[in-house]
Amino acid sequence: MSKQQAPVTGLYLDNPRVVDALAGGAAGGTTAVFVSPLEVLKTRLQTQARGSSKYLGGIHIYSGLKQIVAEEGPRGLYRGLGPQFVALLPNWAVYFTTYENLKAVMRKREGMPQPLQHMVSAVGAGAATLAVTNPLWVAKTRLQVQHMGNRPAGRPLYRNTFHCLATMARQEGVGRLYSGMGASAIGLSHVAIQFPVYEYFKSWLGERRRREQGEASVTDRLSTVDLIVASSGSKAIASSITYPHEVVRSQMHVRGLGPFDGFGLICKEIWQNEGLIGFYKGWATNMFRTVPAAAITFTSFELFARLLREAGARQRATKESRRQAVVSEVGG
Repeated sequence: MSKQQAPVTGLYLDNPRVVDALAGGAAGGTTAVFVSPLEVLKTRLQTQARGSSKYLGGIHIYSGLKQIVAEEGPRGLYRGLGPQFVALLPNWAVYFTTYENLKAVMRKREGMPQPLQHMVSAVGAGAATLAVTNPLWVAKTRLQVQHMGNRPAGRPLYRNTFHCLATMARQEGVGRLYSGMGASAIGLSHVAIQFPVYEYFKSWLGERRRREQGEASVTDRLSTVDLIVASSGSKAIASSITYPHEVVRSQMHVRGLGPFDGFGLICKEIWQNEGLIGFYKGWATNMFRTVPAAAITFTSFELFARLLREAGARQRATKESRRQAVVSEVGG
């Protein structure tokens, strides 16, 4: 006599989209906590007035961080952490999920070179992520600079992420939540460089492992050190090439300009007042922040995804065992 089969739960970790989203969110949250102090200093360097030396960067990063702590306490180093945390979780969850899906689609296009596949996938994922998270990055910038003492007259202080978003939407209009989106769109060139270089470094390191150890060249078994090298190297190259758009974007955020309003004007002002060096304000601080951040984000993503895929494999094995047990019971 057959017995009623116990329900089997869905294999959520067997779904690559779920794995990418969970691993991306976990990697984004981890990164936000580690890099917040340097993110605060970088934003203030980008937006402080010409000639001001209140906040120091470059080789004086420690002095800049010390200045923030002296004026605002340790909490000052984590201004804007709320929107960073809220933004980075969906940012990387959306990004890695979209990127991996687009890579799967691009692989089916015969004749398309692999670097071009990665470039198209990276830009597509970046555009999708930008549309979702831009308001949170605007809020992050506003929260980080509102204690600098150069806020426009009458601008209210923002208590937290959601108060900032609500205040901006009410007083300035919803369009202001997309300030700097034009600069960010230009910044998609960053991922168009970073991700193909990252994939190339992973393939090269996997091939080197094969030659040295006689293993199959598989990038999903790279060591933690290999992942750090690939992610930090690709980030350093991309950041150095595309950094000027970040300076322009931060100033657009602070001034409350629309998605594309003022982009050309700000570029002109920076060029006339400060020259080329004005587009690289905070660059050294940014490199100290973004290169380790990329290493944390990408390495965390790869390792979290690896763990989740292993858990998914165990789920499949458990389900198969249950199925075989039911078949045996019914057959017996």
